[in-house]
Formats: sequence, C-alpha cells, structure tokens
Amino acid sequence: MVDESAPLTPNSTIGTWLDHPEGGPLVRGLLEASGAGEESLAPVRGLPLQQLVVMSQGQMPQSVVDDLVMQANGGVAPENAGDETGWVEQVTSGRFSGRTVIVTGAASGIGRAVAERIAREGGRVVTVDISADRLQDLSSSLPDAKIDTVVGDITKQSDIDSIVAAGGERIDGLANVAGINDDFSPLHETEDAMWDRVIAINLTGGFKLSRAVIPAMLERGAGAIVNVASEAGLRGNASGNAYTVSKHGVVGLTRSAAFMYGPQGLRVNAVAPGGVATGIPPQGETSEAGSARLGPFQSAIPTIATAPQLAASISFLLSDDAVNINGVILPSDGGWSVQ
Repeated sequence: MVDESAPLTPNSTIGTWLDHPEGGPLVRGLLEASGAGEESLAPVRGLPLQQLVVMSQGQMPQSVVDDLVMQANGGVAPENAGDETGWVEQVTSGRFSGRTVIVTGAASGIGRAVAERIAREGGRVVTVDISADRLQDLSSSLPDAKIDTVVGDITKQSDIDSIVAAGGERIDGLANVAGINDDFSPLHETEDAMWDRVIAINLTGGFKLSRAVIPAMLERGAGAIVNVASEAGLRGNASGNAYTVSKHGVVGLTRSAAFMYGPQGLRVNAVAPGGVATGIPPQGETSEAGSARLGPFQSAIPTIATAPQLAASISFLLSDDAVNINGVILPSDGGWSVQ
C-alpha cells in the first residue's frame, strides 16, 4: 500500500507513482500524450521513475521528470528527492584492491556501471569504448579512482594491442561488455553488412581480446573473464537472427574457455541479461517481420533491470567471491528464462 504522506521523488518507483492519487494521473497523462498505455510500464514498475529518461533513448528530457515531481508535490521540490527506493547498490570496499580489470563498452550502459563498480571497490580499471567524450565523462565523474581510458574498436587488432598495453604486465580481469543490437530481422531478411557488424562486435571482438589477455593470466595462474551473453543466447526468441547467433556464440566461447583453462587457474563465465534499461537502439531500420514478433514477446518480460543491477552480477563473477564458479552462464533476467 502506498504511503500517501511520503513525497514522490525521481527515485520513487514507477509503481509507487502509478498507485499514488497525485502521481498516478500525472504519469498516465504522460503516457497518453505519447500514445502509450499503463500496461507498457508493467515490466518496470519496480524501477525508479528517473529511469524513464534512460529508457526513452533521448526522447524524454530530464525536465519532464523534474516537472512531474514538482506537480506531484504542489510545486515544491521534496527535501528528500535524492533518497533511494527499492534496490540499492552495496559497494564492497576493497574487493578489487590491487587488481586491474579491463572493461569494454565502458562509456555507457552496463559497461559504464561495471567500470564504476570496480573503481569504487578499489580496482584499477582500463575502460574501453569508441566514444572519447563519454569515456572522459566517466573518468571525470570519479576523479579519485584509478581509471585509464583507451579509445578503441575491439574489432581492430591494432586497438586490441593498445588495450592490452594499457593493462600492463598484470591483468586480473576482463569484462567483455561491448555489444550492439541488430534490426530484429529473421534469417531470410538479414543482410551481409548487418550480420558481419553484429558478429564482429558481439562475438569476434570478445574472442580477440580474450585471446590477447589469457597468456598473461596463464603466466600468473589466475584471472577472471566475464562475457555478456543475453537471454537471446539461451533460446530462440524475437531478437534478430544476427544478434541471437552472436549471443549463442558467446555462450560457446565461454564454456570452451572455461573447460580449457579452468585447471590452470582461470575462470570464464558469462551473464545473460534479460530486459535492461540501457537505451541501446536497434541498428538501422527495424524489420517489419521482426517487430511483429517482438511486441508480444516483450510483453512477457517479468521485469526490466538497471545497468547497476547487471553490474552487480558481473562484478561478482569477476571477484574472488566467485572463486568456485567456472563455465557458468548466469541468467540475470528476473526469472524470464524460466518462464
């Protein structure tokens, strides 16, 4: 039951807003203006209202959320507007002290959340992305952390070499997070360019970077690699052909490496996210056939996660807390994969 006396804030859950006598009409009015219904928010009721800005992929400015908060509180900003509700990230101080971890796709979304988590837990992070500006923004946001940035493309061997050089003699962990979506096209519509690009970034890039760091890990007899697969890597679903194949490939890459290198002290695992509020758009024009299958499928998602929630799973597998875990494909999907 909603506490009507508590102020609504950007961090109040979407469910709290919808169930509140003041907040509910405001959010429903916002949905109506965009041509959507309340049912579209069912999977994200447990997320903070603030997360709608990220999920909108640039369509909703921060000012919209700020205005809703002001309207819900009689034109006065609540004093505890920064208070968290629901799940709150619990940083484990010193968990990565003395460790160097490479994180790809670190400029945004899951990759940035992983890099931030490791840095706050005392690790040195080599952040990798193609966006120099966003990498600089990450580094500037944690001025006291040990963060090195490499602007690079994981599909290019010269950039792979630069990433490994930045890591130095000791590389303790690698998080292969970088990835892109496809256009949701079925096999007969998938064009060569789409296939080649998605496979290159989602699968081949992680293969090349893992190949490059494993020798140093073998020399030390220790190391952890975490790949980002997907719910689409566990079964066939409404994701496009190229994306689904790439994530199935990540699963195979993970299991093969875990089997090969486990006896030599290396752990290789993967996280398979379900719906995540990262705002990663499809590539190019979305396939009509794929879109027709996508809508009903997405309606079955039990919940949408935030990037920090996925980072919690990934950082766990990178850490010594996962000392006895190897070759696991960990669904981090709110139970979607068991439906």
